[in-house]
Amino acid sequence: MLKNLPNGSKIYLQTLEQEFYQWNETETQDSINVLKQEGIIVLRRPYRPLGINAVIANAKTLWVLSRIIVFKNIKYVHAWCTTAGVLGFILSFLWKKTFVIDSYEPHAEAMVENGSWKRNSIAFSFMRFFERIETRKASYIIGATYGMKNYALEKYQIDIKRFYVKPACVNVSQFDYKQPQNNALLEELCLKDKTVMLYAGKFGGIYYDKEVFEFIKVASDYFGNNKFRVLLLSNIKETDLQNLCESAGVIREQIILRFVKHEQIHEYMNLADFAICPVMQVPTKKYCTPVKNGEYWAMGLPVIIPANISDDSSIIARHKIGYVWSSPNKEEYLASCKAIQKLLLQDGIREKIRKIAFEYRDFDIAQRVYKQIYG
Repeated sequence: MLKNLPNGSKIYLQTLEQEFYQWNETETQDSINVLKQEGIIVLRRPYRPLGINAVIANAKTLWVLSRIIVFKNIKYVHAWCTTAGVLGFILSFLWKKTFVIDSYEPHAEAMVENGSWKRNSIAFSFMRFFERIETRKASYIIGATYGMKNYALEKYQIDIKRFYVKPACVNVSQFDYKQPQNNALLEELCLKDKTVMLYAGKFGGIYYDKEVFEFIKVASDYFGNNKFRVLLLSNIKETDLQNLCESAGVIREQIILRFVKHEQIHEYMNLADFAICPVMQVPTKKYCTPVKNGEYWAMGLPVIIPANISDDSSIIARHKIGYVWSSPNKEEYLASCKAIQKLLLQDGIREKIRKIAFEYRDFDIAQRVYKQIYG
């Protein structure tokens, strides 16, 4: 964004942080200092879930940001997702500023689908009301997928005029399978001469859990217990992992569990042969954008994914760079193992997949979108 604003411009970045995901204070402050030198001022506040504490906390946030808007002559209010869009809309309305929604996708419906909210709850009604208002009032809307324009027309009866598409982009140059594998890490994790499946992410919520381990069991039988391993980059608790393994009949020792910093993740991904993106097949997931797929593709990894997830399922099927489950079941699990085995034998498959990352996920996509809005 900053590259496309006039020289001397500043961006004030308000974060609402969950304690569980915070870095240590030294790393946080180092990053804040680097951003400040570039003209990005970080403002930090704790996240509060819906309730009276959230009302009080968000009122304070509105007060702080209002002062910045007035005294720093802010021209744009740029909200990331419709949840942040609630505060973004209020600020833009109060101070008559240009309102931009980024990573626009359904939230209220998604929370009902994953079981977090009830359709008749106050939270759902509140968020659904503001999603409609934001859609109507935003000057620019940046969707995560092309389908969000039709979603807005169908759900809100609003035909978005200034609509752009920017999926969750990644720094493709940071992820490159051509970099030498970390042999020490390969030996440490005992992955040499193994077929390695990668999953980087969480379980539950919008992600399948028991279905993933049922697939692991099928894959283990197909590739061979001694030849197949799962590299799991996740913060799942060991007790939960043990329970999932036991219920699916998976050998715990086949799972290598690590939770690593993002700057290290490419070294682990470079040890894998293929990856899985187990986003749950619910209607709103057609409009999401799993960032992990961009990282997988940048590493040249074939990806297994359920049908109708973002634009990614159709990209994978159309370019033949993985396998799309019609639904999670044993027949599809076995078919995906066979398809992956064939792909891994193809010459040039990793370079083919990496080109897909540049086409559909590179930061240049974001740069082009922001140039149209701010340039």
